[in-house]
Amino acid sequence: MIKVKSFVFNPFAENTYVLSDETGSCVIIDPGCYEQQERQQLQNYIDEQGLKVETLLNTHCHIDHVLGNWWVKDTYNVPFGIPPLEESMLMAVKSYAGNYGFSQYQELLPDFYINEHDIIDFGRSELKVISAPGHSPGHVVFHCPEQAFCIGGDVLFKGSIGRTDLPGGDHDRLIKSIHEKLFPLDDNTLIYCGHGPSTTIEEEKISNPFCALT
Repeated sequence: MIKVKSFVFNPFAENTYVLSDETGSCVIIDPGCYEQQERQQLQNYIDEQGLKVETLLNTHCHIDHVLGNWWVKDTYNVPFGIPPLEESMLMAVKSYAGNYGFSQYQELLPDFYINEHDIIDFGRSELKVISAPGHSPGHVVFHCPEQAFCIGGDVLFKGSIGRTDLPGGDHDRLIKSIHEKLFPLDDNTLIYCGHGPSTTIEEEKISNPFCALT
């Protein structure tokens, strides 16, 4: 059984996720921790729960989702994976991080790539990779069909969708990803969003003003 713990980090109010199971193994997804107190908060949780970090993952590589990558790698010495089409986005962060007030940002390049249909293993658990571009060129979500949840990054929000006015964004492609990749999932699937509260596939199918099917 996977336990999902979320943290809200950095001025963008980004949701960082730690997924763990009964073995104590865990993965960290989209670490947005930049300030020392944010990093300490994440580390305290991992220590208190007695977790062993196995892997570091990014759903996509906009600045707010990658600020803690270097620190996680340095602290836990784990492999770091991103979708291949996100590498240029990741490498661009250092060129503009200072403009957003993140002058101490440290770049970390990936150890491996994540592709659609890949399986991410940790402990006794699995996450399936679903490609869902549009908010960014290579965006993926991590799906656990057994427990009906997704770590969804910035694809679909409660009552909203990811913005597409940033470099690499494509509105039509994002809507297609939502309709063809997320909405076919079970209606009760819980979406853990990259910002804001979680939601369900059923709720967004019915009421999301940007992509509802009704």
